[in-house]
Amino acid sequence: MRIVVKVGTSTLAHATGRLNIRHVEELVKVLSDLKNAGHQVILVSSGAIGMGVGKLNLPGKPSDMPTKQAAAAVGQCELMYTYDKLFLQYNHTVAQVLLTGEDVDHPERRENFENTMERLLELGALPVINENDTIATAEIKVGDNDTLGAIVACCTKADLLVLLSDIEGLYTADPHKDPNAVLIREVAAITPDIEALAGGAGSGQGTGGMVTKLRAARRVTQQGIPMVIANGAHPELLYDIAEGKPAGTRFAAHRQEG
Repeated sequence: MRIVVKVGTSTLAHATGRLNIRHVEELVKVLSDLKNAGHQVILVSSGAIGMGVGKLNLPGKPSDMPTKQAAAAVGQCELMYTYDKLFLQYNHTVAQVLLTGEDVDHPERRENFENTMERLLELGALPVINENDTIATAEIKVGDNDTLGAIVACCTKADLLVLLSDIEGLYTADPHKDPNAVLIREVAAITPDIEALAGGAGSGQGTGGMVTKLRAARRVTQQGIPMVIANGAHPELLYDIAEGKPAGTRFAAHRQEG
């Protein structure tokens, strides 16, 4: 099975921007084990700006573009150093791939990306993908890594997309505000009623929210790829998800005809 796992900043880092060591070490351990079991794993990782904020001792996530891009440049180094060091403990080699919207919108560049990804997986590498925040501007940004995860899943013809977030999945209401909110285990189709359940952006460090996750689900399920939203604080859920067992919210694939 070819699995794309997207992990959000809220999973990788504390609110301070500093690395959440426990979460990251557990994530790397589970992903390594899935590779050992024969799965191909692609990691779409947020966290560059958040980790740059911590490394540069900034008071919070910057609002101006130059500081964001500077934080991304510093944080991306830290992020890849961490992944390289941790995956090496389990004898897995990581490969960094940084993308902008232009790289997937332009047919020739998209084909180059797809060919490179295919070769990396053939060689047994574990690609770690992020948006190229240091150079991306509003005109060429993908914008969020839920969308990037969906794009990568479609480009690589993945069998499954998993979005690890700071929430268990899609609820009937905002679980942070409504104690009676119930987790929806299965979504057969993204109807207007399902879309109405999406709130705004998520954590202070991240850029996504349920809106971007539902957009990602729509994109991949229409290409015949199922998607799961699960809590990134519990990476061991990936074992159940890979085996098709209930975990988080699963969006059923339904390839469109024509």
